[in-house]
Amino acid sequence: MVTPFDAAAMLAEAQRKESLTDWGPGEFERPLRVLLTDYERADLNPIGTHILRSGIVHSLRMRLRAQEWIRRHPEILDEQVAAPIVVVGMMRSGTTLVQRLLAADPRFLCAYGWEVVEVAPKLDETFTGTDPRIAISEAREAKSRELAPDLFTIHPMYAREAEEEIVFLADAFLSHVPESGAQLPHYRSWLDQQNFTPAYDHLHRMLQFLQWQKRRRGVHGERWVLKSPAHLGYLNVLRARFPGLHLVHMHRDPRTTIASGASLNATLHAMHADDVDAHRVGAEWLQRMGWTNDRAMAVRDQWDPLCVTDIQFDDAVADPIRQVSRVYEAIGVPLTDQAQQAMRHWLQVRPREDARPPYRLADYGLCPEQIDERFTLYNKRFRDRSNA
Repeated sequence: MVTPFDAAAMLAEAQRKESLTDWGPGEFERPLRVLLTDYERADLNPIGTHILRSGIVHSLRMRLRAQEWIRRHPEILDEQVAAPIVVVGMMRSGTTLVQRLLAADPRFLCAYGWEVVEVAPKLDETFTGTDPRIAISEAREAKSRELAPDLFTIHPMYAREAEEEIVFLADAFLSHVPESGAQLPHYRSWLDQQNFTPAYDHLHRMLQFLQWQKRRRGVHGERWVLKSPAHLGYLNVLRARFPGLHLVHMHRDPRTTIASGASLNATLHAMHADDVDAHRVGAEWLQRMGWTNDRAMAVRDQWDPLCVTDIQFDDAVADPIRQVSRVYEAIGVPLTDQAQQAMRHWLQVRPREDARPPYRLADYGLCPEQIDERFTLYNKRFRDRSNA
């Protein structure tokens, strides 16, 4: 009997839909099978099963299609992804604000929402005119607003805005994305012991592919602006793959960021399962963020401080361009009048998001003192102004 998350069936389905068979380099089947085994055990409802299964098949199709583009155009792998600016920080710490401000500078490249959703165009794409993936992504955005308004309010994804590249890590099936939407105890613990190099190799390959596509459309940039809270736990792997990177580390009161992250995860779980233990979700998120920040602090102890710009959330909200200017100073790039004008324009026209649903730490079985204790060292190092 073939189950919904049967690995062989899903691999074959992706190959059939794309009429392609070459998966390209990089080991991905082992983490995929570990993930699928845990999905089989998870208490998912039919809608959740469909959503999660469809997402994995889509990831597999993108891998096949990207590999075929690279086979036809091997020069893609000659693209140099040089010295990216990488914005990291816990969820709701201002990473999106800073990334999109930087991405407003026409000298920089970013991955837009429509590129993240479908990194590989159809094989007959000529890169002339308006890319058809934009309309597809805009339709997906509208559908998300309609069918999952709570999720879109908490975590909106816009087709034409700079987006985080976490999807490319998830496409390698070495990612903490799955645990944010389902109870996956074995996969979750298994991940903690894995080398994430294959995931970051895949990320690098997809950025090369996107950069090549941008060049075909006449878009050029000096360096990429990347962003994902997920990188915090893997800074050494990230730097090994992108050795010239400059890190922008955002900071905010963990009491706020933990509550917000738990709220998002609980919403995702509720989309996929009928019975969600909010207290378990809260405990797992606190553990994951504590684990992530401990690793980040340990790695940063080994780095030259000049490779990192620390920015406080409140400062970024109060004077975003002033804070972004500190990044330019650190990387030795002038903040031109043109770039500042582009940033001010983005601040005026950026999407205005609806108020998020109310949430409290107590809703997830957590209390402020518990958060403070877990993040004592983090707060002392990055949030105590007397130490600045």
